[in-house]
Amino acid sequence: MDGLTPKAPAKSPAKTPLVEIRGCRQSYHKDSTSDLLVLDDVNLTLASGEIVALLGRSGSGKSTLLRIVSGLLTPTAGQVKWRGEDLHGPADGVAMVFQSFALFPWLTVQENVELGLEAQGIPRAERESRAETAIDLIGLGGYESAYPKELSGGMRQRVGLARALVVHPDPLLMDEPFSALDVLTAETLRTDLIDLWMEGKLPIKSVLMVTHNIEEAVLMCDRILVFSSNPGRVASELIVPFPHPRNRLDTAFRQMVDDIYALMTRRPTKPLAAVPTPAAEAGFATPLAPVSTNLLAGLLETLAGAPYNGRADLPALAGALQLEADELLPMGEALQLLHLADLADGDIVVTDAGKHFALSDTDERKAIFAAALRTHVPLVAAIRRTLDERWNHRASAVRFRDELEDHMSPDYAEDTLRTAIAYGRYAELFSYDEEAAQFSLEDIDTPG
Repeated sequence: MDGLTPKAPAKSPAKTPLVEIRGCRQSYHKDSTSDLLVLDDVNLTLASGEIVALLGRSGSGKSTLLRIVSGLLTPTAGQVKWRGEDLHGPADGVAMVFQSFALFPWLTVQENVELGLEAQGIPRAERESRAETAIDLIGLGGYESAYPKELSGGMRQRVGLARALVVHPDPLLMDEPFSALDVLTAETLRTDLIDLWMEGKLPIKSVLMVTHNIEEAVLMCDRILVFSSNPGRVASELIVPFPHPRNRLDTAFRQMVDDIYALMTRRPTKPLAAVPTPAAEAGFATPLAPVSTNLLAGLLETLAGAPYNGRADLPALAGALQLEADELLPMGEALQLLHLADLADGDIVVTDAGKHFALSDTDERKAIFAAALRTHVPLVAAIRRTLDERWNHRASAVRFRDELEDHMSPDYAEDTLRTAIAYGRYAELFSYDEEAAQFSLEDIDTPG
């Protein structure tokens, strides 16, 4: 495969796509002066006979887009077409499988699967027959009378899949359907689903799935839409050229996974802002992922030692540490922000400062971390500078949270501030009183 050059989506000239989304924009009202933009200028086409992945980090708007496709959410702007007609309200012929099993615990497997058919007014005899067929299809024959509490997690997700399939949807929408399962169970369910799809046994026409698992997307899908974040945009659209069944150990397969890691760790170009603010320009409002200092230290120690000796391939590292991309990438990006490691071409490379950190004792590590924070994390630097300048060396957290919320959602602002607090405390740059929500230099050594 020659890199990951974005390609045009596959087209079926003779057929009308099941779903077409053009110029989709989704924002939520925050206050009288601003809105929170979640999705911006997203385009999507879903045709019969294909499995498409929405791949991206948590918070990139993938699940929001899935709700727009289903008709459960009307976008702020843009056009949504279902079989060539404008979509208004919930779409007919759509079913969804969720990350959580979402089963009714007081109903049996058979009764849970029949729910959608009952809502459609299907006669009882037909409901029972179709439910039994769907239950057999996904490998749960004999468990019709069981209750969810009697089933394993994988079996409960199979019930959720049967409940979606029994209504014979045109597109099957799946929102991280395997992420709540253990590794082996998830792999078995993926394989079974693809086998049924390739054998033409699934009563569906297409699949649109949300995932943050890169290997899962390459293993299952015909096309992958890679999302960037803040706001969610389609950064690249990729065609997966491998026939089923796919061998995840194949060189070309591994190369595509590696290239997608590189694509997702590529530093974004600076977004255009209508009115750049001083805080944004200074990087004050750079989101900080909630990654603990213990995890960062552990990762640096692992990378600095054998067999990596300062450089590791991200997919191989994720496999060795049993981490998904959505877990490993925030750690790598935090180290990159601190200039303790670099992300490049799908690899993570420890810098000289990172190697020094890994080889140092606790006190020296704190000093290295403090210097990195003051130099490369403007929020932490601003908190410490404010404390230094005030006569009582105290400052309310509300002041910094409010400023962050001018540039990001309240959830992102809270995560960013909490991470800044944890990092600053570890580096002994400031203290923090949880009850008073107040920073101070109490018990902190200061010059002079």
